[in-house]
Amino acid sequence: MRKTCSILLLILVSFNVHANDSKDVTGKDTSQVISLNKNGYDNRLTHPQETVDDAEKALKIALSIGYTRGIAESYRIKGIGEYYLNRPDSALNRYFDALAQYEKLSDERGKAKVYNNIGNLYQMVDYDKALEYFKNAKNIAEKLKDKQLIASLYLNIGNIYNRKNMYNNALSYYEKSFELFTELKDPVQLVQCLQDLGVIHYFLHDYAKAKNLLLVANSRAKSMDMNVNVATINMTLTDIYLAESNFNEAEKYIKEGKTYATIINNQKDIYDYKHSAYELERRRKNYEKALEYLIDIYRADSTGYKSNVSTKLNFLQQEQKRIEKTAEMKKNAEISRVIFWSVTVVAGLLLIVIVLLVGSVKRKATTNSQLQVLNSEISRQKDNLDRINHHLEEIIDERTRDLQVKNKKLSEYSSYLSHQIRGPIATLKGLMNLEKEGLVGQLECINMMDKCVSEIDEKIIEMSDMLHDPGKTGF
Repeated sequence: MRKTCSILLLILVSFNVHANDSKDVTGKDTSQVISLNKNGYDNRLTHPQETVDDAEKALKIALSIGYTRGIAESYRIKGIGEYYLNRPDSALNRYFDALAQYEKLSDERGKAKVYNNIGNLYQMVDYDKALEYFKNAKNIAEKLKDKQLIASLYLNIGNIYNRKNMYNNALSYYEKSFELFTELKDPVQLVQCLQDLGVIHYFLHDYAKAKNLLLVANSRAKSMDMNVNVATINMTLTDIYLAESNFNEAEKYIKEGKTYATIINNQKDIYDYKHSAYELERRRKNYEKALEYLIDIYRADSTGYKSNVSTKLNFLQQEQKRIEKTAEMKKNAEISRVIFWSVTVVAGLLLIVIVLLVGSVKRKATTNSQLQVLNSEISRQKDNLDRINHHLEEIIDERTRDLQVKNKKLSEYSSYLSHQIRGPIATLKGLMNLEKEGLVGQLECINMMDKCVSEIDEKIIEMSDMLHDPGKTGF
């Protein structure tokens, strides 16, 4: 008996130790997920690639231990890193992944943060869509009384009004954001506020105030290794010094800004600094160097870049809608199955009741008749539903194929337009600048411009023939 009791006691102790060890491991893993996500978020303005790497590590651990909140935040942080690395398509996918996890948790604050992130992604391609996401996030943040999130949303809404050239509205939101972040003592976001306020005053032609705000923002950003902000702050400072014809200062901030843009590998900022360098050399009348920058600029083709980003975002949005619609259809099918089995159970119970009431022949006959009518109606409705569902599936398939063909045609047209028309236009612009500065003869310039116009005309006629020829599927 003692031997048996000892064995049982040993088993209980071992089980308890194992359970405690499992709790300790899970607790450590959870803390590690939180720590990695926080570190990734802190590095977003300094080394965004590290943000992506930390989020991937956190996601792997969170998935292994089934930590849903950690999975959601890892997706969100990875999306933020992709956003700062200028990969909008990947960022949007990660944000939708995060949103799905937060919806499972019914976490309103998490959803609001993701709405804010998605709004940031849409700022460069669709202002109204971005504003819609920001306002959804703001409604949740105000309900939760989350000052940090409200302040961030004021800043982002101000950015939308800035891009819409509604500068007074933008200034109002920036000032509200600055007040809240000052109250919260958030040095990182205060740098962003100073930068945005400086940009607005630049657009309002108050160069002195804009310069003071941006120089303070530049200094603070450098002290906190906010490389992303330094790159964009220097862009506006360059524009101010160019407007003031202070070419030495403009050159200084171009070089510094381009260095920071290269560190964070932001190709759009690198492109913009090339354009600023072109403007600088053109105003200095260093036309040989300006022409080199001009050729490099039109190789990069910023317009085509923005168009491609917009196309990717629209495609991903439509894809997400399709996924949501499929999930809704599956949910409806599940509900239909539940209803079917519920009806079946009810019918069975009715039959049992009929068997129990065999004493009344008249009532039994009446009940059987009613059941037959009911079953017939159910069968008829089921047949109708099957036919309707089949017809709807055919319509959906047909429209999906039609949309795919149209999207492909439009994508090919956009790509063709970007690559075939931009070349002659770039040449025309360069010739116009050279003619203005007297570096090429008027007759020679007119002949070359005539050649470019003829080439553009030929390309347009060729594109028109391709677009209106249904037999052609590509450019």
